[in-house]
Amino acid sequence: MVLTLSIVVCMNTRIMDKFQIENYIAQLSIDCVIFGYKDKQLKVLISKLSFGDNLWTLPGGYILNTESIDDAASRILKDRTGLDNIYLEQFKAFGGKDRIVDSEYRDLVRSGLRKFDPERFNDEVIDWVTGRFVCIGYYALVDLNKVEPKIGEFEEFLKWKCIEELPKLTHDHNEIVASAHQALRQNLDEKLIGFNLLPETFTMREVKELYEAVHDKEFSMNNFQKKILGLNVLDRLGKKFTGAQNRAPFLYKFKK
Repeated sequence: MVLTLSIVVCMNTRIMDKFQIENYIAQLSIDCVIFGYKDKQLKVLISKLSFGDNLWTLPGGYILNTESIDDAASRILKDRTGLDNIYLEQFKAFGGKDRIVDSEYRDLVRSGLRKFDPERFNDEVIDWVTGRFVCIGYYALVDLNKVEPKIGEFEEFLKWKCIEELPKLTHDHNEIVASAHQALRQNLDEKLIGFNLLPETFTMREVKELYEAVHDKEFSMNNFQKKILGLNVLDRLGKKFTGAQNRAPFLYKFKK
């Protein structure tokens, strides 16, 4: 993402250092759509910036000259979630020539950086940050209960929002979320990635509810269960205690 949040991610261990633009690949950035699942809702982690008028954005960052694009994405995700070894996939590049330069948010970013620390963020750095950038989009799937979101230097707070209730995000970030959502839907069955959004053990109903949240439609339990069990990717465990043994659902876990 090309915004102050990008600087935060790259500098969170060296907050007071001058931002050295020569350390990063010019005009190339990463935006991350971090998906979580809770209360039968597909959620996205977004951040509210501490300047501007109700500015919301996606976590993102720049790519060091010394690292690969995938390594940069993994670093950014760990910085934002505190988690290692999470599911992360590149899904699309966003390269519109006007996505940053002619954005309605560009002037807000420039003035926000200048007021925050004019010595660290001089005109050269501000021009670099708010110039044209091609964004490489990644989406991540996390167990929301394990994430401890870490705010950055320019953020007021981070928040999980239902994908259907996202506010207007800066630049083209709503478009990025929509593209990530479509990629998730396409890959849910083909790559069996949905289980990354669930806890280690789960019921078949919980799997169905997850699929319904991602696809935004209902599925017949009998047909859905037959389909999932036919994939031969789950181990069935004991029953989940509910107080009524004859009605207790079986627990499952994903085969390693």
